[in-house]
Amino acid sequence: MQPQPLDMQQFICNMPKAELHVHLEGTLEPELSFALATKNNIPLEYDTPEQLVAAYDFHDLPSFLKIYYAGMNVLQQEEDFYQLTWDYLAKAASENIVYVELFFDPQAHTCRGVSFETIITGIHKAQLDAEQKLGIRSQLIMCFLRELSAESAMEHLKLAMPYLPWLVGVGLDSNEQDNPPAKFAAVFEYARALDLKLTMHCDVNQQNTLTHIKQCLDDIQVDRIDHGVNALQDPALLASIKQKKLGLTVCPVSNRFVVQSLTSNEIRQMLEHDLQVTINSDDPAYFRAYLNDNFLALQKEGHFSAQDIVTMVKNAFNVAWLKDTEISQYLYQVDLYVKQAQYQAA
Repeated sequence: MQPQPLDMQQFICNMPKAELHVHLEGTLEPELSFALATKNNIPLEYDTPEQLVAAYDFHDLPSFLKIYYAGMNVLQQEEDFYQLTWDYLAKAASENIVYVELFFDPQAHTCRGVSFETIITGIHKAQLDAEQKLGIRSQLIMCFLRELSAESAMEHLKLAMPYLPWLVGVGLDSNEQDNPPAKFAAVFEYARALDLKLTMHCDVNQQNTLTHIKQCLDDIQVDRIDHGVNALQDPALLASIKQKKLGLTVCPVSNRFVVQSLTSNEIRQMLEHDLQVTINSDDPAYFRAYLNDNFLALQKEGHFSAQDIVTMVKNAFNVAWLKDTEISQYLYQVDLYVKQAQYQAA
């Protein structure tokens, strides 16, 4: 009797996974946005969630960011940040995501008069509840907005000092134009001294992106790079990333809004170079694709094998900011799942 081919959709959806590149504010679904707008008496430009989704007309990073930041206005109270976090973690758990490293952007809220304590307390309470009730573990990465000053970033790093046990690392996101990583060198040096992990966005096809990647590697000495697809254009950068065993958190569906492709060819090249490429959803409520959707679309476009998918899933656990013993436990779960899936297909 011939073994049956794996049902790739079922294989991907049921596999235990990690997500390392997801912006909490980017998980704000239209329905929750309307509910919070009503609760907090905040007017919206649109009458229905469907109209809001129809307005998600972005074709590059700046056009996305304009809509993204406008959407955050509904987040006002501790319970709003709790609900946002809980809803994402519940969705993630339903996709068999067992571990998450969550980005959040405090500056986008403090500039509206929301206190740092309100933001991080709401998020943290939801993280604790989700781990207890849903079995999904998460850690928090505080991102700085790169179009704002380094002084503002440092100020927010100091605001985070009472909550350091709640953070695993810091990141850098938002508009990259004229905002190189080196602008924040002192902030990230201080964060490293606080024993926080470091990551930075180097989004696809941005201005001076190769210079930015080089600064991440040489000047900031990051522990990971978010996106990083353009590193394929420079053999020296590739060699450095490989030598340092840095994870690259690639987001296929969000890439498609910038380069009209899921970058499946580039992701295959990363695998061929033995880079630690991982798959992530970025801003799933806005790009209308959570992690399983990203994997499924990528597999379809790039014809990735089951082994390719397993490699990328394992990469995420291998570069996660966890203890080696914890990583080993998650990898064991993946191996056990794959063996069971193969046995059932035999």
